[in-house]
Amino acid sequence: MPKQCLSRRDILKGAAALPLVYATPVCAAPPPAEAITPALIAAAAKEGQVTWYTSADLQLAEKVGKAFEQKFPAIHARVERAGGERIFSRVAQEYAAGIHVPDAVSTGDAAQFITWKRQGLLAPYLPEDVVRHIPSEHRDPDGLYATVRSSLCVIAYNTELVKREDAPRSFADLLDPKWKGKIVKAHPSYSGTIMTSTYQMVRELGWPYLEKLAQQQVLQIQSATDTPKKIVLGERPVMADGNESNVLLLKEAGKPIEVVYATEGSPSIVQPSAVFAAAPHPNAARLFQNYLFTVEAQELFVNLGGLRSLHSQVKDKPGRVALSAIKVWKDDPSAVETQGEELKRRYSQIFRV
Repeated sequence: MPKQCLSRRDILKGAAALPLVYATPVCAAPPPAEAITPALIAAAAKEGQVTWYTSADLQLAEKVGKAFEQKFPAIHARVERAGGERIFSRVAQEYAAGIHVPDAVSTGDAAQFITWKRQGLLAPYLPEDVVRHIPSEHRDPDGLYATVRSSLCVIAYNTELVKREDAPRSFADLLDPKWKGKIVKAHPSYSGTIMTSTYQMVRELGWPYLEKLAQQQVLQIQSATDTPKKIVLGERPVMADGNESNVLLLKEAGKPIEVVYATEGSPSIVQPSAVFAAAPHPNAARLFQNYLFTVEAQELFVNLGGLRSLHSQVKDKPGRVALSAIKVWKDDPSAVETQGEELKRRYSQIFRV
């Protein structure tokens, strides 16, 4: 632990809490920015592997892993993809058993990184691009994590099954009796994206709204990446929530799907990334974390993943609606962290599967 750091102990409560107590670094200042250097590459090459836990769509995650391997051929990128809540539970179970698998982790639930920070599981590390090009409000003040990508949680519909003039334009429209038995929705107990969006929906619309939505005979599935796929397959004509990124990619591929930015506002999803302090391959972890924030990797997230980048040198793909033109709800990771278990419990009572 750096000399300028003090430690504190915190016993976590809740179903996902670890049974161990970890010392959490509380630093007077974040670590200095680090570039990708020949020395870092050589040290990572000796380790030969990096394991990345991510909630990014599987195809995108694998493409990012392959791009990293092409740039650094001596290092194998092992990509482990799951929903954000599954990743959180998996890390808790592994660490409780004394098993340390992930080197770097990126999920769509920023609240998880607050918990991991309090548990002392994260290593201070600031890639050069984070300091130079990522807004300060999207960096942990102690340099433990930063927003690697962002997205929105949106409504969408099948353009072959629903006419544009008949499509819902708001969350309120989803309560129309004509959509009964025709809506698909993801679950916060699996998806970090949906955990985050559920908090914002409750904050902005209230639990009574979700209670009314549940009466619409909603098809409840797990992942925010799967709801758009259900739409293009025609299994349901409308989705109440799902990744904007997947909708955009499917639309650009010619699939019958259209995005809807609800008039009330669209939940925003910031997706941090961090290096774990007990990473089995610490140098490869730092190299991989650094790579994720480069222009090259950020453009992969935008162009191949349909995501939004906060990097000042990376632009949205032409033809997509600019973020500035969309009414966006603000994320609140601290509130999600404290209210997450209650959100999942109450949600599960309302949307009984």
